[in-house]
Amino acid sequence: MASRGTGKQVRKSAAERRREIVAAAARVGLEEGLECVTRQRIADGLGVQSGLIHHYFPVVEELVAEAFARATTAELDGLLPEAAAGAGAADGSEPAAGLEGMAGPGGSGPLDAFRRFFTLISGAEFDNVSKLWLNARHLSRYRPALHGQVVSQELRWCHRIEQIIARGVREREFRCEDPWASAVRILAVVDGASAYINTSADRRTEPLADLARRLAEAELGLAAGGLRLP
Repeated sequence: MASRGTGKQVRKSAAERRREIVAAAARVGLEEGLECVTRQRIADGLGVQSGLIHHYFPVVEELVAEAFARATTAELDGLLPEAAAGAGAADGSEPAAGLEGMAGPGGSGPLDAFRRFFTLISGAEFDNVSKLWLNARHLSRYRPALHGQVVSQELRWCHRIEQIIARGVREREFRCEDPWASAVRILAVVDGASAYINTSADRRTEPLADLARRLAEAELGLAAGGLRLP
């Protein structure tokens, strides 16, 4: 009879198992769409029984909402690290799939942070993230738990951008009278330019490529090209 080996299985804690489930659901949501976040799909990916997923998430919509929150939090921390806002270290969550390696140097200043941000969002790696936001905003019309997370994450994004702008004003890198209003306008243009990602992106991307960056330069009192990487 073949030996099963002598390795000792380590039982995961409830908190570890829950984090594993949410992380797997976040990857599925980002790569395949939030509609694909089902108990069976996540169980198959983790090699466990669907009953285990039900144990932690009796209401699957809660899993969908948490998966979205995890993916978009990781995205935010990868694109605009908290350190750039002067807010300390990020929470340690892993980057969303497709954004691995994007985390920049912890001590980057506001100007460098925004230059890096606008470079990253113009790349193909950002496409799945754009699709996730578009997907979540549509589904949130019918799913209250997801709606709450979409609103929360939108505000988190706006506040992070506001904090970086405010730090840049204090350090005299930017000139801006209302960092919150500028943050809202910048994010609205980023989101608007991503609205075509599922349809005619190939025909509209080039004319829109620098729109958000140019708006941000104007909002922050920078010369044209001031947010391009050297």
